[in-house]
Amino acid sequence: MKKKTFVLDTNVLIHDPQAMFSFGENTVVIPITVIEEIDNFKKGLDEKGRNARQIGRFLDDLRLKGSLQEGVKNEHGGIIKVALSRHISETANHILITDTNDNLIIGTAFYIQKNEKDTKVILVSKDANVRIKADAIGLKAENYETDKINFQELYTGFSRIKIEDDLFQDLEEKQFLTNNFGDFFPNQFVNFYRKSSENNQKIITRYSIENNTFYPLQYYKGEELYGIKARNDEQIMSFDLLLDPAVKMVSLVGKAGTGKTLIALAAGLNQVVENNYYKRLVVSRPIFPLGKDIGYLPGTKSEKFNPWMQPIYDNMEILLSHRNEKEDNDNGKVFGKKQPSLKDYLDFGFIELEPLTYIRGRSLPEQYLIIDEAQNLTPHEMKTIITRAGEGTKIILTGDPYQIDIPYLDSESNGLSLAVEKFKNEEIVGHVTLDKGERSQLADLAAKFF
Repeated sequence: MKKKTFVLDTNVLIHDPQAMFSFGENTVVIPITVIEEIDNFKKGLDEKGRNARQIGRFLDDLRLKGSLQEGVKNEHGGIIKVALSRHISETANHILITDTNDNLIIGTAFYIQKNEKDTKVILVSKDANVRIKADAIGLKAENYETDKINFQELYTGFSRIKIEDDLFQDLEEKQFLTNNFGDFFPNQFVNFYRKSSENNQKIITRYSIENNTFYPLQYYKGEELYGIKARNDEQIMSFDLLLDPAVKMVSLVGKAGTGKTLIALAAGLNQVVENNYYKRLVVSRPIFPLGKDIGYLPGTKSEKFNPWMQPIYDNMEILLSHRNEKEDNDNGKVFGKKQPSLKDYLDFGFIELEPLTYIRGRSLPEQYLIIDEAQNLTPHEMKTIITRAGEGTKIILTGDPYQIDIPYLDSESNGLSLAVEKFKNEEIVGHVTLDKGERSQLADLAAKFF
């Protein structure tokens, strides 16, 4: 069996600085062009800059153990090298235009393949165009898929089972049903349908792994939360997780218009403002524009952040405009008036809108933390955010893995999809995939057809 040599593209290391250690006992080659590209990123204050600096630290530690030109053995038994490109143009000049960094990286892999006949050389890149060009010159190329799931088989959070009349009646009367139907995940919802019913009579239950039993929903009974009610089973299940203090992380995945953000905000306002279960509602989302960026913005941090938070403002205005006026002086009139505005909630500290850029290093105890558009986060960024959760904090992740704006992320490798799959066995985590659009008939058609 031939030895394998993996040549890494820049985007692989920027995506995951630990990637150089992820290829077992094989040889990993980092072209000098990659080092030069990483050097251009190291002064940035964003995730790319932090990853670039981490790569430099990893390589510097390896350099102290031996020569990177000859190869340094890592703790996994593999060898890591940094390859110079001074001979590349002689080999690849007639095939590639070697004045572009991508082609120099391809050329490095091509040179190794030509000169090390006993080695199987594989170029690893998250850029589809790089992989296509590599394949065109007879070089094997692969995507970096260490953190990747099958999105078509993504955990939905619920299932449907038809049961006999006697079992259905037992569930109605006793308000529980012992599991004899197979394996389920913690907090998984099961819709039990009466087999003989022509009108699809059902009871929505939630699975308790602690005693292997299904229970009807305990935390959401169809009431209004800040003026809105659940419109379908998926939203009912979502509200039950959002209102359960024992569930510390909830992920809501769904196409545009399914109500993910709106119901998360409604539940958050209910828990923070009306019930005082948490100190404040913190809402954040990645700052990444759709289409062309509008450039630098004047003003304070809040003013700069406003364009990216406008969808949150829109949802909050919907909730506040639909909120029932409360006449009870003890429980209502939080601000001493009937119609509190969003500014009032912000000024009184009930709500905090925070760019994800500034969340690193923070500790957030007793917060109701909503991360919107979470599909635009890398797995490493997702880890950074979840580890901010202090004692008593609940994290809500919402997003649509089909609407990704970040280069080199897709529906199967983004932080949201991976979080759903990696946490589905945990008792303090719940998930629901929402499919039915509720924004409008037109929005639902657009989500289906495009």
